[in-house]
Amino acid sequence: MIFLRVAIPSPLRRLFDYLPLEPSLLQETQPLNEQEYLPGMRLTVPFGRRQLVAVLVEVVTKTEIDPSKLKPIINVLDETPPQPKFILDLALWSAQYYQHPLGDALLQSLPVHLRKGEPCERVHEFLLHAVDGAESLIGTRARKQLEAYQLIKLHSMGISSDALKAELGSTAAVKTLLEKGAIEKRHRPHIAKHPKEPLREPAKVLNCEQQVAVDAVNNQQGFKAFLLDGITGSGKTEVYLQVIEKVLREGKQALVLVPEIGLTPQTVSRFKARFNVDVVYMHSNMSDKQRFHAWLKARDGDAQIVIGTRSAIFTPLANPGIIIIDEEHDQSFKQQEGYRYSARDLSVVRAHGEDIPVILGSATPSLESLHNAKAGRYHYLTIDRRAADALPPVVELLDIKAAELTSGLSQPLISAIENHLNDGNQVLIFLNRRGFAPSLSCHNCGWIAPCKRCDARLTLHQKPPHLHCHHCNSQKPIPRNCQDCGSTELNAQGIGTERVEQTLTQLFSQWPIWRIDRDSTSRKNAMQEIIDEINKDEPGILLGTQMLAKGHHFAKVSLVAILEADGGLFSADFRGMERTAQLITQVSGRAGREQILGNVIIQTHQSEHPLLQTLVNGGYREFALNELTNRQQAALPPFNYIAIIRAEASTAGRAETFLQLAKQTPSIEQVSLFGPFPAPMEKKAGAFRSHLVLQSNKRPLLQQFLSQFCLLLEHHPLANKVRWSIDVDPYDMF
Repeated sequence: MIFLRVAIPSPLRRLFDYLPLEPSLLQETQPLNEQEYLPGMRLTVPFGRRQLVAVLVEVVTKTEIDPSKLKPIINVLDETPPQPKFILDLALWSAQYYQHPLGDALLQSLPVHLRKGEPCERVHEFLLHAVDGAESLIGTRARKQLEAYQLIKLHSMGISSDALKAELGSTAAVKTLLEKGAIEKRHRPHIAKHPKEPLREPAKVLNCEQQVAVDAVNNQQGFKAFLLDGITGSGKTEVYLQVIEKVLREGKQALVLVPEIGLTPQTVSRFKARFNVDVVYMHSNMSDKQRFHAWLKARDGDAQIVIGTRSAIFTPLANPGIIIIDEEHDQSFKQQEGYRYSARDLSVVRAHGEDIPVILGSATPSLESLHNAKAGRYHYLTIDRRAADALPPVVELLDIKAAELTSGLSQPLISAIENHLNDGNQVLIFLNRRGFAPSLSCHNCGWIAPCKRCDARLTLHQKPPHLHCHHCNSQKPIPRNCQDCGSTELNAQGIGTERVEQTLTQLFSQWPIWRIDRDSTSRKNAMQEIIDEINKDEPGILLGTQMLAKGHHFAKVSLVAILEADGGLFSADFRGMERTAQLITQVSGRAGREQILGNVIIQTHQSEHPLLQTLVNGGYREFALNELTNRQQAALPPFNYIAIIRAEASTAGRAETFLQLAKQTPSIEQVSLFGPFPAPMEKKAGAFRSHLVLQSNKRPLLQQFLSQFCLLLEHHPLANKVRWSIDVDPYDMF
């Protein structure tokens, strides 16, 4: 007797045993024995009063449950597993490492189309064929059936249902013919076709540092992790392109991950311009059907280059050749809700399992990656020259203490902007705060418009006019009176991108101004339309948030201005300094990327701050080495390993009580527990949040303790009154 152990999308961290399909329900195409039930197959199973799509993990001959109490599965959805075994194993490993329920993790590794139980087949994967001598099964009176049968019989190689519908106008008779056995569906074998010459345009000439990087990767046989540390504008993408060329000539595929949806069209365009192969992309702005078809092309080997955001790490490749993570330092590669996996770290695990190289590229590598390079786990490659011999920008710290500011703009900066525009160049102004102003306050009593669901202030927006909480997304109209004293003197406090745009329009009305933030690019294709306008190379001003800092190439930008550089200098998060340094360096790197000499002006009230001085005088690499030393002395990652247990509840104090009681469990040696602490923003979206931090200098010990701790939390008396999650290797301490 065999039992099917399956993973079900539920919050329970366990697998479930079921009986095979009942014999009375078996069809010819469905599994009959143990050998034909393959791990990775999708099944439909009863779960309580519902029917769910589950994934078969293993077939066993023993179960801890009384077999008489087990239910049989309802249906088998696949003849063969939809994804290769390695991707199934990767999803299982990821679920165990990040302490996430197995069923949810396995289903999330599949396209939404397949999670819903839809068939895993390509368009026209099955063709209809007529069975010889089957006219007697139809009968002479079934005119439409006979007509359909004769038409199918004319196509000796088979005909698709879509083509048949186009000729008949309806396929109602086809279902009856299939039931009678007069026609049959046959699988059409799929053969991936690739062009003999993969290049559409010739590769560029590399400088010596780029060539060293390309040769190092191309000479590698099998797995190796490369950290490509190249300054902004150094031509890292050209290195990727030339490495991929060799992969394509070997008949293999490349997987390229980028941090933001906004970068995907730009990257795809560049890759399609270079290569004469099928390039597909995958991101959350695509429909489920579009993503599924791209996934099939990758799995079956049709698409030789796959470009995607975080979730594309689980995309199967028929012939994997290389994985590339661009802007590897970016926080977007870590899922921040639910299944909290890191696509960057999983890329190394996947490359090792598939025995292929992986490149982690960035101008500002994460301290974890630099530490791995120093420890010899990654091969360290550096590019310190800009492409086409472009010069690095000149960076200036502009002390604005006691200076008169116009919507955050000092007079020296306004003059510099005007000079660069008059020279026919573009100016990029960076302010990492969207909206018109961070808050709305009463001039008489000091009241500040709060978010009732969060410990945060409401942001004032003018386009359209409203107050908006960027944490829980609640919105409300702008009040006419103070809610405390009734005064009508309500003032906008601080600056956001909308307010700066308004001022720039008044100061520089003769030049176009392009604002790039989450509000201005929410419409489909809006980001690409703005980028296309900018790339016409006409003088103008680019104003935006960190969306501008990630990998964009603006040939005509000669001046970059950072309005508020001080925001991240005093963060409560130990990664705050690292993120601030990365952001300043990335934004500064947009200046002077071609033949134009670039300038960077950083407005600050803290011009003597060590971080700013180090970045200006020594660059990001010197900062990173100093910060690694500080982290080691403080026993912080990457020299120690941490996990956060996050709990939240609708009642104040309940989450903290839950974690306090859970903390009383016996710990193990070399695993320390700190807290519980209220979250830095204790109330968010109506829930009160608390954190418990776990730390160890040995990763296996931390994992061992977490596995035990999860079971304890699941059976905790308050577990059904508290929402909790585990974040392993957190990017964000908030």
